[in-house]
Amino acid sequence: MNMSRFLPVAAALTIAAGSTASAQTFPVRPITIVVPYAVGGTTDIVARLAANQVANGLGQPFVVDNKVGGGGLIGWGTVARAAPDGYTVLTTEMSFTIAPGLLPKMPFDAQKDFSHIITAASAPHVLVVNLGLPVKTVQDFIALAKAKPGTMNYGSGGNGTNTHLGGELFKTAAGIDLVHIPYKGAGAVLTDLMAGQVQALVTSLPTALPHIRSGKLRPLVVTSEARSPLLPDVPSAKEAKLPSFVMDFWVGFAAPAGTPQPVIDTLNKAFAAALNADDGKRRLAEQGLTPVVNTPAQASQQAASETKRWAAVVKSANIKPE
Repeated sequence: MNMSRFLPVAAALTIAAGSTASAQTFPVRPITIVVPYAVGGTTDIVARLAANQVANGLGQPFVVDNKVGGGGLIGWGTVARAAPDGYTVLTTEMSFTIAPGLLPKMPFDAQKDFSHIITAASAPHVLVVNLGLPVKTVQDFIALAKAKPGTMNYGSGGNGTNTHLGGELFKTAAGIDLVHIPYKGAGAVLTDLMAGQVQALVTSLPTALPHIRSGKLRPLVVTSEARSPLLPDVPSAKEAKLPSFVMDFWVGFAAPAGTPQPVIDTLNKAFAAALNADDGKRRLAEQGLTPVVNTPAQASQQAASETKRWAAVVKSANIKPE
């Protein structure tokens, strides 16, 4: 018998058996969550909340590693190149799905180099204005912008950010002309917005909520189909007859492509259980977020859909990277 012809099959079976065994015992050591942004932002907060909660369920510590730079590229690239064993996990969010349409030459393929685990939590965006602007409602704002085309402005955290695309989406939905004022980061634009240097901003509800609660910013509309329980007096985009302005800020988790499906499923169940528990919901609600906890297939579908949507917005608004 010629045994050589059976060697490739035997090798494949051995690898498959090893992979299955590894998946069955996963995890046996600490797991790193890579956050491509600085400490303290909403993405980082969700990562740390999940790290604490999921560690208890899986019996292994989760270490949050903030790899900042390149608008997310450094962190994304770190995970794209990591071993596909489930021990390196990436936080994904809106910018992850904006980048492919904005940056034509990324050093990895955002669609093919990652396996999505779960969409963990989401929150609407909110249109906020400085208190000196003579408007009380979103209809007032639109009417004023139409009366003075090209003279009103909105700030953003920079070209191609969620705050920029949110502003462009609002312009299109409302049929108005606003001047875009880009800043280098959300903190700077918030400071100038409260000081009256810029007039409006579309940002995630968790980012704006403290300034709304302190009375320093006026919310006009939330970008959801229903009102937010955190801002019950503020109309939704659907209610304000701006259906195309519906958009979510969301945070999810992904692993390198090729991570065994049993490992992905283990992580999905652990994240879902932790974030959907009463304590997880409470901690998310404190940040203005609600749990999503979908399946890996649904998370992949959402990322693909969001990538397609934001590529169209980038192209329509002729947005260029900084």
